[in-house]
Amino acid sequence: MMKEQIKKWMQTHRQEAVDFLAQVVQAPSVQGREAVAQKLVADKLDALGLEVDVWEPAGEELVKHPYFCSPRTSFEGSPNVVGIWKGEGGGKSLILNGHIDVVPAGDFEQWDDDPFSGKVENGKMYGRGVTDMKGGNVAMLFAVECLKELGVRLKGDIIFQSVVEEESGGSGTLSTVLRGYKADAALIPEPTQMKIFPKQQGSMWFKIKVKGRSAHGGTRYEGVSAIEKAMIVVDAIRKLEKERNDKITDPLYKSIPIPIPINVGTIQGGEWPSSVPDLVELQGRMGVAPEEEMEDAKQAMAEALAALDDEWLAQHPPQLEWFGAQWVPGMIDSDHELMNHLIHSYRTVLGQDPVIEASPWGTDGGLLTKVGETPSIVFGPGVTSMAHYPNEYIELDRMIECAEIMAHTIMHWCGVANEKALSAKS
Repeated sequence: MMKEQIKKWMQTHRQEAVDFLAQVVQAPSVQGREAVAQKLVADKLDALGLEVDVWEPAGEELVKHPYFCSPRTSFEGSPNVVGIWKGEGGGKSLILNGHIDVVPAGDFEQWDDDPFSGKVENGKMYGRGVTDMKGGNVAMLFAVECLKELGVRLKGDIIFQSVVEEESGGSGTLSTVLRGYKADAALIPEPTQMKIFPKQQGSMWFKIKVKGRSAHGGTRYEGVSAIEKAMIVVDAIRKLEKERNDKITDPLYKSIPIPIPINVGTIQGGEWPSSVPDLVELQGRMGVAPEEEMEDAKQAMAEALAALDDEWLAQHPPQLEWFGAQWVPGMIDSDHELMNHLIHSYRTVLGQDPVIEASPWGTDGGLLTKVGETPSIVFGPGVTSMAHYPNEYIELDRMIECAEIMAHTIMHWCGVANEKALSAKS
């Protein structure tokens, strides 16, 4: 049976997957330096016999797109890589999408080893990006390699995507959509810890400028402290957050304390200890519900600021600006066929039901769903709590299990052209 053949192949070739993951982790693919890691991926896809497309995102269509939000407009040294396994016809197509870019390692002293060591210890591999999300990317590659080496011929196309710029809002994936890559559905192996996320919240970055009136600190009563007024604004944001989250009754959020948070990340204001500050700038991130339009979330924030119960702020309204990164919300129906195939494959491999939740963060799934018209599910082997953390790691057993589940899901979704021949062989 194919189940036994896939499992045996995975175990036989396990070390090859671990070795390849180490190579990719040891290529530090922080923003602007993704080329080395992407060449490893492109060479692997070529060796598997896929049609390989490599390009650096560019062009007016990309940078002027309403969902483009990168801090840069030149992607020199930051190529996208796509590999296409053409099916024989009559099946559904599937995008396997993962980002190669990683966040900076941060303070090296907080790491036990070099952040890009790829060290393996006690069944775990350590390194920046290993859980978010190079381990998931390798699981996808491993699944494809397994099926090809076992002689599986698919009916539908597989479109493997290794993209840049996800950590800054998804311009790499947006570029793949504009290049014409769409499919009937997509899998994204972000670090869900083997949970299935059919819904992903979106998010947006904001700035709020709060004005005051300067005065000498010794006669501060003659001024208006922008810091004190900013505290009123923060209170209003907390109230708005509660109101928005109280409306969410989706059971997929039952284990998430705040489904769509509004986080104030920075506060800057004041220039002198003995002066009343006349300007404070808040910067933060606003979560957007999977079913919500981003413009509606923006409007809710604007209305909350307009309703502040303060005479000074009524006369000097805070200035709201949306800037920087954004992640588009997305969702797939809970009874979508790909969901059913993924759940069935999970049970086949692990012998138990998967945990199904909503994503606590944004992914490229929203862009694929909304702009690429490709409904997406997020499911991967990485450890959710270790993404962006020092000593980031992945459990290698989970990566292999994820690859096995993906192999079964690909077969069920795309269809197998030579199913009878494989059955006779097994």
